[in-house]
Amino acid sequence: MMRELVYYAAVSIDGYIAGPAGEFDAFPVEGDHMQHLNARFADAVPTHIADALGIERDGTTFDTVVMGWNTYAVGLPVAPSPYRHLRQFVFSRTRSEADIPGEHPNLTLTDEDPVAVVRRLKAEPGASIWLCGGGALATVLAEEIDRLVLKRNPLLFGDGIPLFAPGAYRPRAFEEVATTAYESGVVVSEYVRRPSI
Repeated sequence: MMRELVYYAAVSIDGYIAGPAGEFDAFPVEGDHMQHLNARFADAVPTHIADALGIERDGTTFDTVVMGWNTYAVGLPVAPSPYRHLRQFVFSRTRSEADIPGEHPNLTLTDEDPVAVVRRLKAEPGASIWLCGGGALATVLAEEIDRLVLKRNPLLFGDGIPLFAPGAYRPRAFEEVATTAYESGVVVSEYVRRPSI
């Protein structure tokens, strides 16, 4: 069975995953939603944060993460290998290894076509592949996304980086398989791609 590409992301109620300059600190990191998410998606917690909080990761949800350069660069220079417990693929046509400070275990910086890389990864054995962001990469990989897990936060950004960057209009059908509303106001919804007819 081919493994899934899962777009798991926090999003404002007006559809932004970050502010205009990549800000994401408005998203709540406390509340009743956090325990559930840290348990179910422990593999998506940055390695240094999970270590500090004692969050166990076993690689059964995700064993690989893909992201664009801007998403990756949020942690620099503190975390040059933010998810070193996973195989990390960072896509950039303009950056080189010289732009990554220090050591960066399990990280591959590539200018390869993201669709080709993801298709190759899907054909390998393993757990799901996490699409961490950003919106431009999500648009490029839209046809490869098998599952969406959206953490909708009770915030209006008004502007910023959208969940999907503008692209060619082509409706894609997904089916809601789970939604949980938390007292924090965060609503987590999960969708799977409907098979093409």
